[in-house]
This record gives sequence, structure tokens and C-alpha cells, in this order.
Amino acid sequence: MSYKHPSGEPFEGRIGRTVYESEPWWPTRTTGRGKPNVVLIVLDDTGFSHFGCYGSSIETPNIDRLAGNGLRYVNFHTTALCSPTRACLLTGRNHHAVGMRGVSNMDTGYPNMRGFLPRSAATVADVLRGAGYGTYATGKWHLTPMSECSAAGPFHNWPLQRGFDRFYGFMQGETDQFYPELTTDNHHIEAPALPEDGYHVSEDVVDRSIRLLRDQISLVPERPFFLYLAFGATHSPHQAPDAYRQKYRGKFDAGWDVVRADWYARQKELGVIPENTDLAPLNPGVRPWAELTANEQKFAARLQEAFAAQLDHTDAQIGRLVAFLGELGQLDDTLLIVMSDNGASQEGGPTGVFDEMRWFNGMLEDVDEAAKRLDDIGGPESHSNIPWGWSQVGNTPLKFYKQNTHGGGVRDPLVIHWPRGIDANGGIRRSFCHAIDVMPTILELTRTEAPREFNGVAQMPLHGASLAPTLSSADGTPARSVQYFEMLGHRGIWHNGWKAVVRHVSGTSWDDDDKWELYHLDRDFSETHDLAEDQPERLQAMIDLWWREARQHGVLPLDDRPAAQTFRAARRPGLPTARDRFVYYPPVSHIVSDACPSAARGWTTQAELVHPESGGDGALVNRGTINSGFAFYILRGRLHFDYNCFHAHTLVVAPQALAPGDHVVAFQVERLPDRRAAVRLLIDGEIVAAGEIPRLLGMLSSTGMDFGRAIAPVNRDYQPPFAYPGVIRKVTFELARRPTEQDRREEARREARAAMTRQ
Repeated sequence: MSYKHPSGEPFEGRIGRTVYESEPWWPTRTTGRGKPNVVLIVLDDTGFSHFGCYGSSIETPNIDRLAGNGLRYVNFHTTALCSPTRACLLTGRNHHAVGMRGVSNMDTGYPNMRGFLPRSAATVADVLRGAGYGTYATGKWHLTPMSECSAAGPFHNWPLQRGFDRFYGFMQGETDQFYPELTTDNHHIEAPALPEDGYHVSEDVVDRSIRLLRDQISLVPERPFFLYLAFGATHSPHQAPDAYRQKYRGKFDAGWDVVRADWYARQKELGVIPENTDLAPLNPGVRPWAELTANEQKFAARLQEAFAAQLDHTDAQIGRLVAFLGELGQLDDTLLIVMSDNGASQEGGPTGVFDEMRWFNGMLEDVDEAAKRLDDIGGPESHSNIPWGWSQVGNTPLKFYKQNTHGGGVRDPLVIHWPRGIDANGGIRRSFCHAIDVMPTILELTRTEAPREFNGVAQMPLHGASLAPTLSSADGTPARSVQYFEMLGHRGIWHNGWKAVVRHVSGTSWDDDDKWELYHLDRDFSETHDLAEDQPERLQAMIDLWWREARQHGVLPLDDRPAAQTFRAARRPGLPTARDRFVYYPPVSHIVSDACPSAARGWTTQAELVHPESGGDGALVNRGTINSGFAFYILRGRLHFDYNCFHAHTLVVAPQALAPGDHVVAFQVERLPDRRAAVRLLIDGEIVAAGEIPRLLGMLSSTGMDFGRAIAPVNRDYQPPFAYPGVIRKVTFELARRPTEQDRREEARREARAAMTRQ
């Protein structure tokens, strides 16, 4: 007689009255024994030509060695933006279909932009874990709505709930490399060291990756592992140890025209581009190097040095991981993939920036002022990004950048290394492929089936095709003939070697104003010979195909609103930012920027505290970093407020020391015309000091906020953790009245009049 346990779990043994009359039985455990390990390494904002093995003069010997013993793909494509590409990688589906048409900071209220992956799209980690793999994610995540990344969650879209056993890294799209916002598993932590101690987040992430793998290999050696390692590099901020920065001093003084020509020639020598490939002309807004002023040249060259230093440093960390796998005998049977998520960034603008947040605030860099601080670039006191000219070099021989659907945005490097699975060492593969093909490839090579149902939810089919046929043959091709592109209104479609593409101008008509281009991509690698006028029928057929693909994959509705509007669209009931009054009861875990009260329209912050009898200094409220942010703190006994607008500090200091005992201390930021702001410092309701902020930033910093301590300094008055020794009972933020449309029109008129006056 069969026995049925109350839990409903199957049991194939025999149950008697006692253990002596029974037979035990254990269900078979899936261990994945005999399957290869998988390591997926993703770099950020790294262009098609940035690896040495793709033409660059930047030193990437470890990636080059992997390519020399594996395969380079030169027709690999992404979505042109980070979160969408990562969604494609981890689900094998197109990004609109899984709710990730933009970055996960956005939720526009439409199914194509929710900022998280639906349950109908199980991740490759979900599937591999079910097949017996240990699954680990380290580095950048950026696949959870950032408003959900506070200590209160909800956690259902965090890495551990999307198939990973362990996570160590950062949730945001970028982080300061010296003072990072770190998360382990389901909670935020502080960095284990400071830059003065030699700390850098890329080294830390690889250290933790090695530790996680070492534990599994030591304790369960028969179990394979999947490591998803996503570096912050080479996304802004471009920060690296000083030795790497010094290594590249003067290496780019010849300018982007010369360097781009050199890389282009080297690409032909390496065979990564066809011999007949034309070098695309300079993008609009990119001036010939000779036309730049001396300061513009110095600034641009130093920014590129910082980028190169960061990429070189990242390559060294990849080398450490590869060496570890070799030492433990795991490298030969590890499917190791190295790639970038999109082309080189355009967010540095025409001149480059000391702090990338300038670009998000619509602020141009004062290059003559920046040239006075060249030695800070690449270190903790910069959050730099390269100018368009160097970004186009990184995308050689292509045109345009990240965010665009031309080649410079969507064509990226891909290296696959697997000694036991690849014989054609050093080979080049020219078949069209896309980020959605990565998961089907991993599943086929690990002999794992994609489930039709996962956790009770029917699964949408995979949209990608396996690259397995290309591993053994240069003529192998994935079983697919069409791929659409859409990013921030820009569109494109590839079909059997042809590509139609359009660069959309925000606010213009998609039907009447967009000018589509047509390229025979198999013969025109760099998209320089537009055949739209010669073959209008083919072009129209491609446009019609784009619309069919768009409807099939959930691309609609098209949305070309500025980022500020789509970020604001995420303000919906139930989120940490969906109110105008915020009350915190410290100690509180670190708060990511998307969960912080707005710092754009003026506010009052009030802290109820008990100051110690012995006095004591420390941070009360700290948001941002040394590059932009604000801090409310006590130093040498006196209350301080500092607003840091890209190293332009507005410092307001109380005239006398704070007496011991109970106090209510506060600062008020009142927005004034022309984006200025008045600041008042209060102790127990009395104004004790005042000042004026010359410019109130709309987007303050990508680093969030802490109470009673600081993960990063806002100025050089203090160093983390700068813990306050007293008791902070409560901190309240009251935001100013939300501006109406009339308010915005009046402010726009004031700013226009002020601009005319300045002219």
C-alpha cells in the first residue's frame, strides 16, 4: 500500500510503524554533473573597437588572450542601452517584450517599460539553477526598479529572487568606483575599505566572485557554476588606481583623428572589419582635433587617459579571475563569454565632462576651468566621461553612439572562450547575432531545456537563436533572419544582411520627419553608403517589417520624451518617492538615489537629535559624493550645511558650537528664479546662518543618502564613515509645493530673459 505524506511530497520507500519495519528513500537531486561551467562577463559602455583584439591601442592583454584561444564575433549586436541589453542577455527575449525598453529607473505606465522582468520570462539563472548549477551575480545589476532598491524593497525583483543564489555588487546603473553603493544578497552594506587603503570596486567585485566560486568548488566540486559578472567599467565614472592613470599619460595627445585612423588601420590588419570598409565621417558636433583650443585638447586627452586606465585595470581583474579558474583546474571546461552592453557613451557631450551628471542637468563644461584640475581626472574627485570625439574612436569604424540604433550604438565586441568546446582558436565569426542569442546559446551548450512553465507561470518563447553552430564553423549561422531595434525613439531593422535605420529627433513626427536610411550591411560594415534613394521599394518593405516586428514584440507605444519626463513618470502611489513629506527614524540603511526625496524644487530638512555632553562631530544627513551632493553635519562642534554643485561649494556654518542636549536642527532650501536657491540654517527654530546656492541641480547625484554616517564624502572636511556620536531620533523632509505648468512657463520665460541679458 503506497504511503502519501501530508506534505504531498512523493515517497517511493515503505512506511511501517517503526523505522525497523520501513525502507528509506531519497529523491534524486539534480547536480548538473558533467555540464560545463558558465562565466558571463559584461562590460559597460565599451565600444566595438575598445578591446586590443578589436583594434584598440588600449592594453587589454587578458581579453586578447581569451580571444586568441577562442572566438571573436564582429557582427554581434545589443540594444544600445544597459538595462535593456541585460534583460535580453538574461531572458533570451527582446527587451520591450520583457518590460525594459529603457533603464530600470523608469516606469512609464506601459507594459514595454516597467523596469523589471515579468514572471513569464524566467532568467538563464532560474533555468540553470533548476538544472543543478550554483548561480552567482556580481557587479552591476540594474534590472530592478530603482525605487524598489531601498532597504524596504520589495525584493521580488532583486537578484536572489531572479534565479541567483548569491549577489554582491550594486543595484544602480553606475556607482562611484572608490566610494560605491554596495549590496550583498538582500541588504546594503558599506565598502570594506577606503580609496586611501587601495580600494577599488572592480577589484572588490572580482575578489568576491573568486570567494563565492572557491566555496562551491571546494565544497561541492561536482556541481557546475554560473557566474554573471557585470563590471561598472567602462561606464562613467572613469576611475582607476593612479598607476594605471600614469601609464597612459600623453598616449592620446595626438588627438582623436590620428588615433581613430590608427585603430581603423589596425582593425583591417586584424581582420575584424572587411578590407573594403569605409571609415564613417565624424559625427555631428565632433570637430577635427586641430580645431580644438589648447585647453580643450588637454582636457579631452586626459579624459581619454582615464577611460583607458579604467579599461586596462578592468582587464587586469578579468585576468585575475581567469588565472584563478586555471589554478583550480576549471578553465578548460568553462564557457567564458566577454562582451559589452552597448556602444561608447555620448553622455560626455561635445567637450567631455568632469562629472557626468552635468550632462543630465543640461550643463556644458567650462573647459578652461576644467583644465586647471587635470590631475584630478580619473581619481576620487572626478566622475568623468569622455567627449563625443573619443566615443566615436571607441566605436571605430562606425557612427553615432550608445542610445542610437546605428552601428555605434548597437554593434559591440563579443569574445567566447571554451577550450573543450572550441577548436578554431583565434577565429573570427561574421554571422549576425544579438544579445537575445546568448541565453539560447548557454542553454544548448549546457544541454539544458528552456521550460514551458516556470513556478506555475507559462513562459513566453525565447526570441533568440543559439550560436552553437558558429563555434565549430565560420559558416555557421544562428537560425534567425530578422532583428528589430528601438531605443528612445531611434529605430532600426536588420533582415538578411540589410539594415534600415533612423535617428529620431525628440518631439518630431515619426511618420513625416524621420528620414530612414538603408544599408547593405553585408557589404557596408560601417553604414556609410545610404541606398534609400536607390532602392525605395526595399526601404519601404523594411519599414513595414519594422512595424510588424514592433507590434509582435510589444515595442509600442513609441516614446521620445526626454529622460527627465520618463524618470518622473515612475512617481506612482506606493513608491518611496510618491509623497511630499518623508519621515525617517535613524538608524536607517543606505537609501538609493531613486528612493530619496527630490532635491530639485526646494525643501526643508529637520533633524531631532540629542547632542552628547562631550560634544562630537559627525554626519547628520549625507547625500552624494565629493563630486556632487549635499551634507548636513557637525564639525568642530558647529552645524554645517554644504551644497556641492560639481565642486562649486555653498557652505553655510553656524557661528557657535551646538550645546549638549535636545535640539531640532534644520536647513531650508528655497528655490529662486534662474535655478538659484536660498539656504537657511536653523537651530531650535532660530535662523543662525544663511547663504545662496548659485544653481540648484535637477539631478543631484547617482549616489543616495545616509543618516548619522556617510559612505562617501561631499567635501574634504571629513572621511567616511564620519559617524555621529549623538542620537538622531527623527529626520523629516518637507518638499516645496510641486510647480504647476504655469510656474514652469514663467520660469522658462525668466531663464530666456536672463540668457538674452548674458548674451
